[in-house]
Amino acid sequence: MSVLATAQQLADVRAARAAHRAGSAAPTSGVAAGLTQANLIAVPADWAFETLLYAQRNPKPCPVLEVIEEGQVESVLAPGSDIRTDIGRYRIWRDGELAEEVADARAAWDEHPDLVAFLIGCSFTFETGLVQAGIPIRHQELGRNVPMYRTSVDCVPAGRLRGEMVVSMRPIAADRVADAVQISGRTPAVHGAPVHVGDPASLGIADLSRPDFGDAPELRDGEIPVFWACGVTPQAAIMASKPPFAVTHAPGYMFITDVPDAEFLV
Repeated sequence: MSVLATAQQLADVRAARAAHRAGSAAPTSGVAAGLTQANLIAVPADWAFETLLYAQRNPKPCPVLEVIEEGQVESVLAPGSDIRTDIGRYRIWRDGELAEEVADARAAWDEHPDLVAFLIGCSFTFETGLVQAGIPIRHQELGRNVPMYRTSVDCVPAGRLRGEMVVSMRPIAADRVADAVQISGRTPAVHGAPVHVGDPASLGIADLSRPDFGDAPELRDGEIPVFWACGVTPQAAIMASKPPFAVTHAPGYMFITDVPDAEFLV
């Protein structure tokens, strides 16, 4: 049975998207709580099949929620939305290099009207369940962006696309780790259960205090670092594979849909 968003949730998410469209930018963890958030990667049409294949071969970090076809900019997950304007901050990539960050990506679509956009599941979606279970989300408490790290774990390549997995990290009290695994594991469409618990060196992460994306974490006594596959993984593929052009969200600045998180529970 489909789960419908409440009137208050729809008011919250539409206000958030309108604010982004007007130029507001802030990390979206905790915004419009209970509604599904998504990562963005948009590539020229001749890279679209390889991008879809890359996601299909690497479903843990790249779970596809929607493909927005060439010439389209509205998400079916958010009627009335515009994928070019309704994210707080975008990244424009040229030949695998970050060229600029912008608040409005319409110029990118004007330059490349053949862009095909992919919405990828986001771990912010299952944070609502963690909070409801009494598991604090530290970056929300501190008003920071979630820390994200490039790892030494290679994804399965697809055509010209290759790269390593990116993970997000949340400090979890040792006696709540099993609960966090169980809760997030119920949402495989948005990364699901963690890929690693404990020693960051096992993932090739040398220094937790220096994330590759987002803000530095704060671990407290009795807490363990818990790592989830992250939808920033396609950006690592852009860096490694160097397509001539791509557009992504800025890490932590997500597209917020009208779809309740409960739609993705299994």
